[in-house]
Amino acid sequence: MKIAAILVAAGLGTRFGGTIPKQLVLLHGRPVLRHAAEALIPHIDVLQPVGDSGLIGPALAGVAHLPIVPGGVERQDSVRAGLIALELFAPDIVLVHDAARPVIPPGTVEAVLEALTRHPGAIPALPVSDTLKRGVDGVIRDTLPREGLFRAQTPQGFHYATLLRLHLEAAGRAATDDAALLEAAGLSVALVPGSEQNIKLTLPADLARLAHLLGARMTPRIGTGFDVHAMAEGRKMIICGVELPFEKGLAGHSDADVGIHALCDAIYGALAEGDIGRHFPPSENTWKDADSARFLIHAAGRIKARGGVLANADITLICERPKITPHAPAMQARLAELLDVKVEQISVKATTTERLGFIGRGEGIAAQASVVVLLPA
Repeated sequence: MKIAAILVAAGLGTRFGGTIPKQLVLLHGRPVLRHAAEALIPHIDVLQPVGDSGLIGPALAGVAHLPIVPGGVERQDSVRAGLIALELFAPDIVLVHDAARPVIPPGTVEAVLEALTRHPGAIPALPVSDTLKRGVDGVIRDTLPREGLFRAQTPQGFHYATLLRLHLEAAGRAATDDAALLEAAGLSVALVPGSEQNIKLTLPADLARLAHLLGARMTPRIGTGFDVHAMAEGRKMIICGVELPFEKGLAGHSDADVGIHALCDAIYGALAEGDIGRHFPPSENTWKDADSARFLIHAAGRIKARGGVLANADITLICERPKITPHAPAMQARLAELLDVKVEQISVKATTTERLGFIGRGEGIAAQASVVVLLPA
């Protein structure tokens, strides 16, 4: 049995507000629609995204999917475009999922697929538990019976050929969701248990709920790093990605950015992926005099590749000279840029050794770093 999924990501999310569509808003460091796509992937054979490829393509980088197809004016138009794009693959089953629903609770897809062995359609849904009131001009008109009422969720599942036929026949006619097309045709649609965790991002308050929900599923990993470089004549003094005005620089195979090197080691340590030397061996000429920003971008990429996020980073620079404090804000900003996080998540501070040892004699600079990385449990 071949299973495909259509990820509907063409909406503008006007109720959510903001400058970008809600499905592209970052949630624990990744776009909402990427969470949705990754939740679908384990259950399907192919993923068919629908929307603006220029916007959602980068958000899905690294996720296996078919070529993105443009969406339509209405959600129904977008789903129809996805169904047509899947004709060549000819799936037996198609799941239709809102890109604004980043959490698919365990058991949801399995329940939908099981119900499809007995019905041409199936949707997860929650029974309405609140009292329903009809209001007019801010005043209650009457109370509606809630018995037998359900709140529909996604992913909704269907026999592919049936849903494609009904969408083609209904072109130009409005339908609130895909199940409505089967209902209108007199076909049975099963209800399977939904979940309060299956939140659709609609309003800004929903983002906080989703962040809390996904955060509970992440495990904190602590990493530490340490690096030291000797002073050297004729070299630029580059620390934490910022060039400092100083008569000397630091000796090293790359640009010897002691702060970034310690930070990279902390990140790789949190991921249990060795140290900077494993990823960028000093024996390779490729990295001679290299900008250490490349190393930190790689480390940040490893966090994202593991589905994690950087919670915070703390770097301590240990030296007598140059003075670090005047440059710390610029260092924080540069590191935040390279890591693609907020400046508030990065701390850069300095201390001395009270003129003791090689650092106290001005012969070198050391750095230590610690990070907290959140990884999927």
